[in-house]
Amino acid sequence: MKIAVACTDGIAVSPHFGRSRRFVVFAVKNGKIEGQEVRDNTYTAHAQGQCHDGAEHHHDQPHTHADVVEALRDCQVVLCGGMGWRAAEDLKSNGIQALVIALPTTPEQAVQSYLAGTLKAASGFCRCHE
Repeated sequence: MKIAVACTDGIAVSPHFGRSRRFVVFAVKNGKIEGQEVRDNTYTAHAQGQCHDGAEHHHDQPHTHADVVEALRDCQVVLCGGMGWRAAEDLKSNGIQALVIALPTTPEQAVQSYLAGTLKAASGFCRCHE
């Protein structure tokens, strides 16, 4: 099993999936972490500079989550501090469970809590990308 964690700096879980700088992907076997790899986020519209933050959040052009879904296709779970509902639905429709978790925490702590069944969920998915 592989669990991806959206990460800002390799130390903290990102508060937003699409704005994360990288994904730390943990390989898990028999309930234990056996290894990890880091994948830079070059897949989301935010990471590619297609979205701009300001008084109003908007997208300069329509985009999909196909690239990030493909990049995480070998993962069964994605953990992050926040995620738009469209990204969550796109992951789900490709067999990847997305979970918004309480922050602050580190990627490894989040995975350990997930494996132990003690992971604290945060509120639902963001509806800002209508």
